[in-house]
Amino acid sequence: MAKEEPVQLSRRERQIMDVIYRRGRATATEVLDDLPDPPSNPTIRTLLRILEEKGHLKHTKEGPRYVYLPTRSRGAAARLALRRVLRTFFDDSTAKAVAALLDLSDADLTREELDRLAELIEAAKREGDE
Repeated sequence: MAKEEPVQLSRRERQIMDVIYRRGRATATEVLDDLPDPPSNPTIRTLLRILEEKGHLKHTKEGPRYVYLPTRSRGAAARLALRRVLRTFFDDSTAKAVAALLDLSDADLTREELDRLAELIEAAKREGDE
């Protein structure tokens, strides 16, 4: 199965996707209402069309309005974005990325979060042994 290549989004496109993921579905007007420092109506419609062309959104027609929906779950989109970050900044190394996250000065992890990470590491070790 070929790897799906993530398409980089502009800041404004990411903001639009955040609105649509948060709402689950949205019209152009609803996206405009939720954006900080919103652009004009024609601009938002152009950006929604571009996001469709990039494969991030699809739309349905409800009466006179288009309702936009994400084409993949937020989790799937996050995994694609993480793949790009791993490749770009960490030489495709999960270990380097995790180490960088843990080195952040504001990464005050709770005992529960540390336990969860330990469980994930143990599960990965077991999968590697199989």
